[in-house]
Amino acid sequence: MYKATQTHRLAELFTRGEIKAGDHILFTDAWHPGIINVKYMSELLNIPVVTHGLWHAGSYDPNDFLGRLVGDKPWIRHAEQAFIGAFDHNWLATAAHFDLMRKTYDIMHNPTFDRTGWPMEYTKSLIASRPWAEKENIIVFPHRIAPEKRLDLFQRLAKHPDLQHYQFCVAMEMNLSKKEYHELLQRARFAVSFADQETLGISMYESACAGACPIVPNRLSYTEMYHPMFKRADSVNEAAQAILQYEQQDMSLDIDQLVAKLHENFFSAKQLINTIKGYETK
Repeated sequence: MYKATQTHRLAELFTRGEIKAGDHILFTDAWHPGIINVKYMSELLNIPVVTHGLWHAGSYDPNDFLGRLVGDKPWIRHAEQAFIGAFDHNWLATAAHFDLMRKTYDIMHNPTFDRTGWPMEYTKSLIASRPWAEKENIIVFPHRIAPEKRLDLFQRLAKHPDLQHYQFCVAMEMNLSKKEYHELLQRARFAVSFADQETLGISMYESACAGACPIVPNRLSYTEMYHPMFKRADSVNEAAQAILQYEQQDMSLDIDQLVAKLHENFFSAKQLINTIKGYETK
């Protein structure tokens, strides 16, 4: 399998004959014009390959930056339809993402679409969890700073009068290395999301892996991914009450059980891998 990062590199591999008929090429973000180049080279050189695209979001999501800034302009809708049609396999991680995309594109009976977890099996072992008793009174906003992630609500939470014994950290403002970011999550007692856009939620999964109790809204992909006890961020006050309740409990076991579920169902690419193995046995 080839991971499509730089299409000029793939062009070199096609030219040198290193890519063979039946090889698999994976785009870890399906919103990539390079898929058109790959199909062009594959067809004209008569080297049939199998292409896979992992969809994160697109213009069909009104809260994604493409949907917010570009919307439904013809060029972007035609482009996305071309990408969808070019991939042999279009992969989405959650049912919520399927439902969102269906509102714009007719994918209900499209045989190229399927669900798989993301190929992030390494994450669980990469970020060791710190015991609850050793946690510090830190609450983290682990998202990127973008309107759809609702930093404004996190800032309101930081002013809550009953939470002034906590240090509130916006990770992206701290200019951290990846290692330092993981260490912050390991020290943190809670990670909070008020997001209006989330088709999977890698940063909240990383937080849980580090033992930071995730507090998320009961919407988007969070609805199917998280136990009700963690879906307590539909308002600032509700999130504050959850934090005050859970700070008195050892949340380690609950978080460990959540991580096991997320790893098994959403952050392991078993379905994608099994599909590729199926090609190899034909």
